[in-house]
Amino acid sequence: MWWGLAAALAAAVAYGLASILQASAADSSPEASAANVVLKPRFVLGMSLDAVGFAVQVAALQVLPLFVVQSALAASLAVTAVAARVLGVRLGRREWLAVGGVCVGLGLLGISAGSEGSPTVGNGFRLALGIAVVVLALARVSIRLVPARLHGPVLGLIAGLGFGVVAVSARIIPSLAPTHLITEPAAYTAVAGGALAMLCYAAALQRGGVTTATAMLVVGETVFPALVGLLLLGDHARHGFAAVAGCGFVLAVAAALLLARFGEPGQVVSAPEGSLPSRESSA
Repeated sequence: MWWGLAAALAAAVAYGLASILQASAADSSPEASAANVVLKPRFVLGMSLDAVGFAVQVAALQVLPLFVVQSALAASLAVTAVAARVLGVRLGRREWLAVGGVCVGLGLLGISAGSEGSPTVGNGFRLALGIAVVVLALARVSIRLVPARLHGPVLGLIAGLGFGVVAVSARIIPSLAPTHLITEPAAYTAVAGGALAMLCYAAALQRGGVTTATAMLVVGETVFPALVGLLLLGDHARHGFAAVAGCGFVLAVAAALLLARFGEPGQVVSAPEGSLPSRESSA
């Protein structure tokens, strides 16, 4: 059980460092399209770290409920915040309290986590995941129907829900053997959901949704999968620890939301040309 939590935290570290590289690439080319941003070396390196994070996330999902793993992944914002401190950004009392809150929340989740529910689901559930990806893609295409000031948060929410689809898809894959993955629909919804989420996240970074977009991403990638796991996949806390698990989840996610301004770390640090750009002008 504890190795699963360690894997989830390792995924959070990988995702947190990846977001630094990805946001840096997006901020360095504010006029470029999202498709061009994802081809930049720093964004590609960030995606490589995302791949590592996803691999250990899948490992964690083999032994832990979705609500534990996804709230642990929200700790990636704490990783980003601490990394920003190392790079020269001063964290205020609120930020340090939030980092501590994430740690305490994850500790509560760790001691209260039960086993994951049965991953056996029918084709209808897999079809629903495919439909969810299509709906999110349509929402992305229709973003111009939304007022410009809301583009950042809406794209952030779409990205978060896309990452949520990835988590749920990974949760129900019965075997990671290549021969099984080829014929497993959930493997394809995981890839499609992840690709869509990355594009939406890159676009959100460009549209200036510094705090709100990241907060919406955290909500989408934690609350949605947690509800699916609890309501449809049989996830649960240890007997008698439901209240502890609930408090841990709320604390971890709320603290992560307080750190949402570090979701676009490419603007956090004042640095020389060629390194991470400054965010002071937008703070």
